[in-house]
Amino acid sequence: MKLTEAQILDNLKDFPNWEYDDNAIHTVIEFENFKEVFATMTRIAFEAEEQQHHPEWSNVYNELSISLSTHEADGVTEKDFKLAASIEAILGN
Repeated sequence: MKLTEAQILDNLKDFPNWEYDDNAIHTVIEFENFKEVFATMTRIAFEAEEQQHHPEWSNVYNELSISLSTHEADGVTEKDFKLAASIEAILGN
């Protein structure tokens, strides 16, 4: 079920590194080097596959950009916040 903007903003209080824009939640993470980004992306990929919910992401050298939304709902759902929480745990946040 698609969350309202108010619900999304309320949930984001627990995710200070994320923002809501363009019908998705987003974060950008900077790492020491490409190898660290790639290793983290691999860990996130396994978690995403486990949850059957996959991020839109891009990587340029030491920076990883992640956007989460639920395409079937045409917006942000609890699935996005569940994956965001898993990503934050992988990052040690």
